[in-house]
Amino acid sequence: MNDQPGDITRLMARWSGGDESAFDELVALVYDDLRNLARHHLELGSRDVVVDTTVLVHEAYLKLRRVEDGDWPGRAQFFAFCSRAMRRILIDFARRRSAEKRGGTRVQVPLHPDIPSRGGDVTELLAIEDALQKLETRNPRMARIVECRFFAGLSVPETAEALDVSTRTVEREWARARAYLQ
Repeated sequence: MNDQPGDITRLMARWSGGDESAFDELVALVYDDLRNLARHHLELGSRDVVVDTTVLVHEAYLKLRRVEDGDWPGRAQFFAFCSRAMRRILIDFARRRSAEKRGGTRVQVPLHPDIPSRGGDVTELLAIEDALQKLETRNPRMARIVECRFFAGLSVPETAEALDVSTRTVEREWARARAYLQ
């Protein structure tokens, strides 16, 4: 994720202070990073969820635009939020796709080069989401760690920063979360 040190944080502070132009500057600055994050999510996701990187980034943009309290202390928290938004968007697409498979309206969508060739089916993606929701009721912080590490692709130090915990806590709870989810 590339920026001049502090640019993202500075723009987030301006945006949370009410400067609407800062939001557009922020999105322009992190657009490539958001595309990389979206690509990562799509590689983890389902073959059956027919959405491309651009659509996922634009859907996340719309969610960000509606945020009232976008007061993130740093870039790690911002990207963790974006990752969570993308995951939820993909889950919504998967649920709609699953409903279509059970007899809903079918629409043929042409494949796009950004759609990954690997990944499971919609059922697998929804099973992962259900397991994560169960983990969240049991231990919300472990669920956030899974979101940061697995879905957002954040490193242990980035996850620790995003969640305001120690790297040792992330390492320990990441191991516990993986065991729980398996």
